[in-house]
Amino acid sequence: MTTPRDWLEQARAQKWGMFVDLVFAVGWVTMVHLLFRVLDGPEWAYYTFMLAGVVAYFGFVSSLESATAGRERSEK
Repeated sequence: MTTPRDWLEQARAQKWGMFVDLVFAVGWVTMVHLLFRVLDGPEWAYYTFMLAGVVAYFGFVSSLESATAGRERSEK
């Protein structure tokens, strides 16, 4: 069982990663919700766009890691 101290140490080790994850998730859900509120699209499309957020998230994270790795290589 993890203790609050273990959880806090893990959160500190992640630094901004958890915050970026939260901001992306809130931003994606807000964008899809507002889009479908304006367009009044079908419910299946709404859930498809929500599911596409998972794919978009992993694409965002992988491109961010790639860009960071490229910058680190160029600085050496």
